[in-house]
Amino acid sequence: MSDVLTLTAEARDRAGKGASRAVRREGRVPAVIYGNKEAAISIHVEEKLLTKLLHTGHFMNSVVEIQLDGKTHHTLPRDVQFHPVNDRPIHVDFLRVTDDSLITVNVPVVFENEHASPGLKRGGVLNVVRHEVELRCPAGSVPHDIVVDVTGFDVGDSIHISVVKLPKGVKTVIDRDFTIATIVAPSGLKSQEDAAEGEAAA
Repeated sequence: MSDVLTLTAEARDRAGKGASRAVRREGRVPAVIYGNKEAAISIHVEEKLLTKLLHTGHFMNSVVEIQLDGKTHHTLPRDVQFHPVNDRPIHVDFLRVTDDSLITVNVPVVFENEHASPGLKRGGVLNVVRHEVELRCPAGSVPHDIVVDVTGFDVGDSIHISVVKLPKGVKTVIDRDFTIATIVAPSGLKSQEDAAEGEAAA
């Protein structure tokens, strides 16, 4: 499961561009909590802490607990707007969720046991087709990543999503057995094989 991140927030009394600029001058980032059939709440959060969470690399795939006036709001980040020049965050949208809320997230793919792949041991190259997989899962069970075991795969093999064991209740959005990666021969190995095939044919 993905990490649960925490942010402390304060309510925003005023809306509008002028009020937002004033908040940003104080080192805060305007944001909104919405969804789950409740009224939207305008808030602001500390820019330094938000930036730190953004740099974890999995902010958009994590449940964020927002502490506001003694109450905890379980949310999922849905959109972060950045300044076009300095790339600082200028606004965030948070969607209210419960542990059972079904959400769609993009989860990174990681590969393991590369030493146990005959193709990679022979100098083959892991060609990653999908660095992320779009999943549909309960908000309380968002996986941190999708782990792909490449044990036994050789040059020329394709690795499909069907070889990956997904956590309970987690499904892919794409309803087919798509390719995650292939193992391709490096140019040196390919030329040797082509030469060998040519000699055999002669």
